[in-house]
Amino acid sequence: TRQTLFFTATMPPEIQRIADTFLHNPVRVEVSKPATTATTIKQMLVSTGRDPAEKRETLRRLIRSAEGFKNAIIFCNRKREVAHLHRSLLRHKFNAAALHGDMDQPARMAALESFRNGDITLLVASDVAARGLDIPAVSHIFNFDVPHHPDDYVHRIGRTGRAGLSGTAITIVAPIDQKAVGAIERLIGQTVPWMG
Repeated sequence: TRQTLFFTATMPPEIQRIADTFLHNPVRVEVSKPATTATTIKQMLVSTGRDPAEKRETLRRLIRSAEGFKNAIIFCNRKREVAHLHRSLLRHKFNAAALHGDMDQPARMAALESFRNGDITLLVASDVAARGLDIPAVSHIFNFDVPHHPDDYVHRIGRTGRAGLSGTAITIVAPIDQKAVGAIERLIGQTVPWMG
């Protein structure tokens, strides 16, 4: 008989429903408690104002002052925001590429290859585009937007701290984001400290 294996960092209810619909007598194996974040990842929150320009300035300051910076994936909630932030970073002379769902496959592959080989140090991405990326040595994750779904936080920050390497995940928090941060902390079972 043929066996199929599925791997996921989280098991939200909608994914569980799909699995229950299509799989017969599945065996579930958990290597750690659900939605655990790796101990190799240093997580921090940074406060910012509600103005988008201030938020972008906060991100630029964080990138410039990041300790042990090699490269980073910057996550936005919407592809429109990915494109906007990418243009802003380029205007400020940062070495950045964009990755979102509207890009065709050759453009996505070119952006990824540039990031993997070090030609590009910042990859601005949406969740859809960044699911399942295999980039082993990412030093920093910046959540420019706090994710709407707490599970996405686990997937995002899991792009760093891989294969025994350490990583840093910094989430920029505007006043409107407090509720979403609380949901993330409940899911991962820990409080994320504020920087400074």
